[in-house]
Amino acid sequence: MTVSETLISSQEQEKPWIETPLVESYALSQAAGCRIFLKLDNLQPSGSFKSRGIGYYILRRLEEIPPNNASQAHIFTSSGGNAGLAAVHASRTVGLPCTVVVPLSTKPLMINKLKAAGAHEVLQKGATWQDADTYLRNEVMPKAGNAAIYTPPFDHPDIWTGHSTLIHELSSQLPAFSSSPPAAIICSVGGGGLLNGICQGLDSLPHPQTPSPTTTTTVLAVETAGAASLAAALDAGKVVTLPGITSQATSLGAVRVLESSFLYARRERVRSVVLSDGEAAMGCVRLADEERLMVELACGVSVAVCFDGRLEAALGRKVRSEEKVVVVVCGGSNVSVGMVEGWRGEFGDVILDKRPTMHPLQLPMQCPPKAPSK
Repeated sequence: MTVSETLISSQEQEKPWIETPLVESYALSQAAGCRIFLKLDNLQPSGSFKSRGIGYYILRRLEEIPPNNASQAHIFTSSGGNAGLAAVHASRTVGLPCTVVVPLSTKPLMINKLKAAGAHEVLQKGATWQDADTYLRNEVMPKAGNAAIYTPPFDHPDIWTGHSTLIHELSSQLPAFSSSPPAAIICSVGGGGLLNGICQGLDSLPHPQTPSPTTTTTVLAVETAGAASLAAALDAGKVVTLPGITSQATSLGAVRVLESSFLYARRERVRSVVLSDGEAAMGCVRLADEERLMVELACGVSVAVCFDGRLEAALGRKVRSEEKVVVVVCGGSNVSVGMVEGWRGEFGDVILDKRPTMHPLQLPMQCPPKAPSK
């Protein structure tokens, strides 16, 4: 029996990620003036979309381990939060230990969540993620020898392939996807792994012989000011390194976006959007108020695009009431009720004073039931 048969023989029954629901939000649709669908990846086992990419990556690495190393295999990752949680949950799914190294800036809330999720060990080292990653590779992993499996948070093609499963789910969940694809998919961008997966997934779907604005999908790649490494690269015409991260949306805190993400973002059907921390907070608060969902600022910034004309500004045109737009609710575990209420107080001028224009749309409350899988 091979190691993959030994460790992931139950893969058909349980993967490290799940197919998440797609629901239509009447409140957000009224605000945006079109049909807004929420892809609820905040319901992944780790609380964020990263369960997809990191789970897929770990399954692929397990197929490569020599059988005699199976019992000693050990997952190692460096992360300030969500990627680490995804690695821990995926490791537990396949019955392996996972050690996570986080920077000193990681808050106790996230460290406690990593431990509660079942991390073998959580270590703190360095001022930045890059410092923590260097320590992991040079000091921690060598002690495990050949048993060590390094898991990057976003920079690997297998991770992007894992994220692309989101699009394949959408193609079966969204009504009439093949004949009437979404006008836009809104996603947050940190290092760029999610953007890569979405673009990769869209590329893999059948395309009409004569594309038109009604048969093609625009991807809105959203960042917060102070963490906008993709927007900086597009402005410079090449990938650049930010001097630092000043945004409170720390999950978007990659000072340098992936080269592959930069190339995707230069496509005609990909648009860069940069909003403020206050707007991200507004997205979080409105999502909690309207849909009873709590997410990080890094996710709320994508939700914020639906309010106060931001969607039309991002697309550069008027939206039609029948158009479908998907917001990837990427989630994130660095959030609590107290934090949401704190944002409501700190950014009250954005959240409370600017109520969205409500459009009198007559929309169904949710998607039709999905056909049973074959």
